[in-house]
Amino acid sequence: MNREGDEAVVLPFSAATRARSWTTLGQEDLDVLIVGAGITGAGIALDCAGRGLRVAFVDAGDLGSGTSSRSSRLIHGGLRYLETFDFRLVFEALAERRRLLQLAPHLVRPLPFLFPVHQGIGPGRLKLGAGMWLYDLLSLFRGVGRHRMLGRDAALEREPAMRTEGLRGGAIYFDAQVDDARLTIAVARAAHHGGAIALPYVRVTGFSKDQAGRVTGAHVRDQISGEEKQLSAKLIIVAAGPWTDEVRRIADPNATARLRITKGVHVVLPRERVGNEGAIIFQSPVDGRIMFILPWGDFTYIGTTDTDFQGDMEEPAAEAVDVEYLLASANELFPAARLQATEVISTWGGVRPLLAPVPKGRGSSTGRTSREHEIWREENGMLCVAGGKLTTYRPMAAEVTEKAAEILKKECRVESGDFYTEHVRLPGAPDEPWDEFLAAFRSRATTFGISEVTASHLASAYGEDGDDILSRFAEQPELAQPIAPELPYTLGEIDYVVANEMALTLDDV
Repeated sequence: MNREGDEAVVLPFSAATRARSWTTLGQEDLDVLIVGAGITGAGIALDCAGRGLRVAFVDAGDLGSGTSSRSSRLIHGGLRYLETFDFRLVFEALAERRRLLQLAPHLVRPLPFLFPVHQGIGPGRLKLGAGMWLYDLLSLFRGVGRHRMLGRDAALEREPAMRTEGLRGGAIYFDAQVDDARLTIAVARAAHHGGAIALPYVRVTGFSKDQAGRVTGAHVRDQISGEEKQLSAKLIIVAAGPWTDEVRRIADPNATARLRITKGVHVVLPRERVGNEGAIIFQSPVDGRIMFILPWGDFTYIGTTDTDFQGDMEEPAAEAVDVEYLLASANELFPAARLQATEVISTWGGVRPLLAPVPKGRGSSTGRTSREHEIWREENGMLCVAGGKLTTYRPMAAEVTEKAAEILKKECRVESGDFYTEHVRLPGAPDEPWDEFLAAFRSRATTFGISEVTASHLASAYGEDGDDILSRFAEQPELAQPIAPELPYTLGEIDYVVANEMALTLDDV
């Protein structure tokens, strides 16, 4: 367990606690073992722990090291899903956007988007305006702000470098931006605080079964030490994202594939080279796909592609054709930029676990494959979940946990309580309004000689927990020094993430 003594003192979410958990693992049966420590697995662990279940979640890699840290970094309703009439999905996502802005205001920040209208490309002003009203309506008019339609001059005032040819105006609307990796870590920490056992770098290598063929546990290997253990669990939940079919086939080599794996690539460039002032959503003139140009400090990232993928899911590298496509699309919108592949600073690629093959006669576009999630029970008793969006991880996890609780009560006579994660603020969330917290934190932080940019980074990445890092600066002033001169990251953060975020390897830092 991650608790100690009669007063149930919560142990730090640290590398040392992970080592302790591994040592004691297997001494008692688990109610639930979750395979996968991305945003979905961590969310399920939080929900299970809150209901009083003895739960552990394992992952072959770091927390959120797969798809959960390789997204477009958006918490959004999915404006493009209006065209396919997925109103229920958009409604749910907009409700979750509102909740996450409250539960993690340091990680999830409001972001205004410009949707430009160019003649002959994408929706016209009337269609876009109707879509914007529908988007506001599905948010129950409780979003960050309502949309505004812009004329040509107003659109250019917001984005002066944008292509003027054929420009008819545009619309401003609001969604939110997030550090997806840090959101996953925050949910995992919350699960740990609730009593869940977090075990990154623990790979499932096999499953044990009873005489009826029901899965009763898992054989696991510590990827750090190489030690192996046998775990017993009343219920196995597979929340392994794109690796779900792979895990299922460990238990049943003949399992039929349930997923269609696609790849999404983003490229990062200096913001001044792209020329964007803010966030832009637009329809690519290359193939009509909805794309984003998004600010990230002094940088801009552009994405995303959506192509079928059959390679190494742990390293879905950007190929030359991906980069060329993204830059060609951006150059159409910002023609003066003339972006070249040699100017790309970095790229990232993520694989998506999409559900259901396209029915016959409807083509093979990945855009038509379901973005919603599915929960099912294998014949061997394992409960599986796949699909879904980063934005809707919380209700998806709640639905899985509710089904798990029903199974445990019916089949194992294990009772669990009620728990409502929509009220659980994530670690670091400040109590005061964000602007007030940010101003006060900057004032405290800059007394240690760091820049306002670094102070803002610490506030946004760690929230109230940033004061822990400031206390390290006070004790050892040299820890306030930057890791690299041009970046806002400080030496004090390295020690902090080892002690408080279960960083185990250099890559984790």
